[in-house]
Amino acid sequence: MFIQVIQGKVADQPRLRECMDRWNEELQPGATGYLGSTAGTRGDGTYIALVRFDSEEAARRNSERPEQGTWWAETERCFDGPVTFMDCPDAMEWLGGGSDDAGFVQIMEGHTTDAHRLSELMAQAGDKLPGVRPEILGGTFAAAGDGGYVEAVYFTTEPEARAHEKITVPDDLRSLFEEEGRLMGEVDYFDLREPMLVSASR
Repeated sequence: MFIQVIQGKVADQPRLRECMDRWNEELQPGATGYLGSTAGTRGDGTYIALVRFDSEEAARRNSERPEQGTWWAETERCFDGPVTFMDCPDAMEWLGGGSDDAGFVQIMEGHTTDAHRLSELMAQAGDKLPGVRPEILGGTFAAAGDGGYVEAVYFTTEPEARAHEKITVPDDLRSLFEEEGRLMGEVDYFDLREPMLVSASR
């Protein structure tokens, strides 16, 4: 799986939503290899989108479509300032991956010294989570290759997520969390309280 992270300050939220809806309706059918997307805007007006493809080649083919270029030229005007792109060719899902049923999504972005170990820890922790954190529906982890990474965790609701943050977890799971926290380093959090969740039409 390949994930592209798109990020920028929003100037016109309603227009941006219209552009995204139009992409889903008009451009998605021609986007071969597109798997889905998770997007939203946090309180400071920063928009972030995690767009999933089955391969880097599929993402490149989509970017090269003329209709994609026309759509992006219009969509880019919804932002105030530059929009950044981070390509993550090393992406994985844990606990079944993302879920369109999530009422709350938390995205974490940062740099790590060992992305491979970090992905291993997330997979191991994911196997142990259902009995301890039932409000977690799944997640994704993607590495950019230069130490940059982005993780998305999908929750049933924010109140349930906050309530379960306070519970005591078993020792084996806590040790995984502690090592994971050390490897994640300084984290930039994006709490998406109104996430836009799309899976590819089949």
